[in-house]
Amino acid sequence: MPMNKTPHAPEISVVVPVYSSEATLPELYRRLTAALQNLVGERYELIFLNDGSRDGSWPILKSWAEKDPTVVAVNLTRNFGQHNALMCGFFQASGQYIVTLDDDLQNPPEEIEKLYAAIQGGHDVVYGIFDAKQHTVFKNIGSELVQFIYRKTFNLRTRITSFRILKKHIAHRLLSYDRSFTFLDGLIAWFTTNIGNVTVEHHKRAVGNSGYSFRKLVTLALNMLTNFSIVPLQLASLFGISSALIGFSFGCYFLLKKIIFDIPVSGFTSLIVSITIFAGVQLLTVGMLGEYIGRIHINVSKRPQYAIREIVTRVSSTDTMDHWPAEYEHPLE
Repeated sequence: MPMNKTPHAPEISVVVPVYSSEATLPELYRRLTAALQNLVGERYELIFLNDGSRDGSWPILKSWAEKDPTVVAVNLTRNFGQHNALMCGFFQASGQYIVTLDDDLQNPPEEIEKLYAAIQGGHDVVYGIFDAKQHTVFKNIGSELVQFIYRKTFNLRTRITSFRILKKHIAHRLLSYDRSFTFLDGLIAWFTTNIGNVTVEHHKRAVGNSGYSFRKLVTLALNMLTNFSIVPLQLASLFGISSALIGFSFGCYFLLKKIIFDIPVSGFTSLIVSITIFAGVQLLTVGMLGEYIGRIHINVSKRPQYAIREIVTRVSSTDTMDHWPAEYEHPLE
């Protein structure tokens, strides 16, 4: 169950997925603590999720949780991905507002104040957006592709980032989703359209490289389409109808040439072109169907959304994975 170690429920819970970031963690912790104390005093908690780190991140997080009552450290059994780790963090969070933050300091912790002020205006969710993103050109292109598909899929004009604040009731509604593929912003759009944006600073990554390469961002965009939309299937149907009409038109054209003008149809060029077009459309359609069938298979097979190895707090340390409220189905059951 969620572990609230403070006498009163915290005002803000900050959820941070961590992947091999031991170099930035001390600075992140120092700045987060200072920013939140200035904002809400001691009414906050920090939830760090070690998502299969390959360095010394977990010992650092564990040591903080054993000393600081505002810290919860969760060690996942392997790397499940940022969005799946955040779902785990949402279950642990007990604050009235929940902030999600990357571990690389590109989103300055001091900017949490802007998110907190913006959500007081009545929004259910507020995203921190950037005037100028400090990414590579290819990552920016991949990011814009994700933004475009998100807006078209969910018919929303807001922009999405990993720096966001949610009201507690929205975060808890997301926990009803127990499928293995998780795209957090798509789930949020399912539950509310009362979403706002606020401009925040975006800094260069101080250490290492981003886990989201151009290839991964394109994959994320395609996964979003196949998990939250039937547009690819509709496009496949449109391609099928179009190719059939093209084929029928070709047939009529050659038939009329033969009947009316008695012009023999010779050569294999038209035949090869037709076969290539139709075969390409068929393979594309089969591929799209395969994507959907694959998603169904993964969801039916109950691949875990995440699995917890250990949770450490100043109050207690446990390695059991039974930390799910009765009203939500455990993803391993």
